[in-house]
Amino acid sequence: MNANKLTKREEDVMKILWKAGKGFVKDLLIEHPSPKPHYNTFSTIIRGLEDKGFVSHKSYGNTHEYFPTISKEYYRKLFVKDVVSDYFESSYKNLVSYFVKEDKLNVEDLKELIDMIEKGEEK
Repeated sequence: MNANKLTKREEDVMKILWKAGKGFVKDLLIEHPSPKPHYNTFSTIIRGLEDKGFVSHKSYGNTHEYFPTISKEYYRKLFVKDVVSDYFESSYKNLVSYFVKEDKLNVEDLKELIDMIEKGEEK
């Protein structure tokens, strides 16, 4: 998956596609927050995502309707796995420790996580 990491611009386009489910470039571009990229730039990003296997299309003559080929949840799983591997020595404990040190998790959050682990729940 490392070869298929998305750039920030590609992630932005994928978020639009995941939300829309499918769409033509002109319609998807409308959903892009300002400042909007040029139509050709946006189209090139989508075609690049197709080359990477994240997007496919259905043709209607010369027009293409694009749709994601992987779910947001699947990408999130790959993304988190890569982040943990690349920045936290493949240790989820190190990841949680980082958030504690950065004051992003408090004792109550940790107790809730422990309860989830003990009950085998996902959130």
